[in-house]
Amino acid sequence: TMGNWLVNHWFSAAVLAAWLGINIFLFTYYFLFFDQDERYFYTRAILGSALAWARASAKCLNFNSMLILLPVCRNLLSFLRGTCSCCRRTLRKQLDHNLTFHKLVAYALALFTAVHTIAHLFNLERYNQSQQDTDHNLPAVLSKMHLQGSKWLNPIHSNQTTVEYVAFTTIPGLTGVIITLALILMITSSTEFIRRNYFEVFWYTHHLFLIYFAGLVIHGIAGLVRGQTEQSMAEVHPYRCAYYLTRRDQNCTHDCCKNPEFGSIPAESWKWVLAPIILYVFERILRVWRARQKVVVTKVVMHPARVLELQMQKKGFRMEVGQYIFVNCPAISPLEWHPFTLTSAPEEDSFSIHIRMAGDWTERLIDTFQSQTPRIEVDGPFGTASEDVFQYEVAMLVGAGIGVTPFASILKSIWYKFQQADQTLKTKKIYFYWLCRDTGAFAWFNDLLASLEQKMVESGKADFLTYRLFLTGWDTSIANNVALHFDTPMDTVTGL
Repeated sequence: TMGNWLVNHWFSAAVLAAWLGINIFLFTYYFLFFDQDERYFYTRAILGSALAWARASAKCLNFNSMLILLPVCRNLLSFLRGTCSCCRRTLRKQLDHNLTFHKLVAYALALFTAVHTIAHLFNLERYNQSQQDTDHNLPAVLSKMHLQGSKWLNPIHSNQTTVEYVAFTTIPGLTGVIITLALILMITSSTEFIRRNYFEVFWYTHHLFLIYFAGLVIHGIAGLVRGQTEQSMAEVHPYRCAYYLTRRDQNCTHDCCKNPEFGSIPAESWKWVLAPIILYVFERILRVWRARQKVVVTKVVMHPARVLELQMQKKGFRMEVGQYIFVNCPAISPLEWHPFTLTSAPEEDSFSIHIRMAGDWTERLIDTFQSQTPRIEVDGPFGTASEDVFQYEVAMLVGAGIGVTPFASILKSIWYKFQQADQTLKTKKIYFYWLCRDTGAFAWFNDLLASLEQKMVESGKADFLTYRLFLTGWDTSIANNVALHFDTPMDTVTGL
């Protein structure tokens, strides 16, 4: 029902509404400003409403460019997750949607880039038309003013100039083309299909964001779109004097005889994106520093169904249940980092991950570890929603295949809490569901489940954990085996 949806998602809805509201406000405010402000009276005489479309979309581009980096600052999000004690659960749930928000902002950037580019193509066409116009109309008169010095309004100063020439030889034109290309490549390479099947293509193409931000900061520096200066407005106001511009003769003595003077709109993009860029640079420095700290691989276990378990130690490493780390293996690729959920409990001396073969990188990693122990770099740990599990009396854990990893960490931690007879444990009941395609998968955490089962019985809490393991891929030997042992209390596949 609507009531339930609001209880669960009111904060997400509020954030979304605020973001949409600011975009709509910025667009409307600046559209009206450039469509009506008297300083741009003469600019509008040449460009028409395309000026307002271009400038309003530019403001929204700046705003969204400011936001795009924030959801991918992992350390910032982990810091917020840890420090927000007020409305903690609500905000933490919101932080889990960081990539959804990142994508949403990216789509907004694509939309406003399209509007901005199309508006400027119209502008260039109109600048060119006005420059080549031989009539004595207002746009033509304004376009010829560059002949009298540096107070020009039309950036096209020659009849031989084409729109393409301006697009590829001026700073705004060239950076605009580069930014747009970078954005198109980043968005197309982030589609689900490419991310899943060609992760490297997505990973390396996404680093074009460096070119995007460099281009964005430089883009407005040349100030090709101009307006009338304040001083000139005071002397020859357009509402009073525009009429005389097209009807002047040589011996004009009227106070409107003086030509209007024009100045650039100052570049503003850097003001919007400076703070997020600095934040992101700190984020990257912190990641590099953490990755440089030595990691010792203490144990390598090859499980059935091509799953590799790595147990590692690192000085000063502290984790919570369900957290994840980023792993890099320089021998395979110095730049690629892949996330893996920790399968160890915070109570253990070492931390572990289980890696299933799911692509080129994981395949090469598993092959490498079968012949040698390469150097591993680790960044993290980072928080997830699973951290909150012990804040509830009843928890329901649902995992499929290797997606069970955060729950292995939770179940191990519970095992330790029973060992130490932890009185602060708020959780009274856990339901655990695990769906697997093949029987080998159950072997990954079979020992853990068996020892948990035993521990629960010993401590008189046999009903604390209710688990259901579902096998979705069958063959006849399993079916026959189950049929033979239908009356035994032990499960024939897992021995539980």
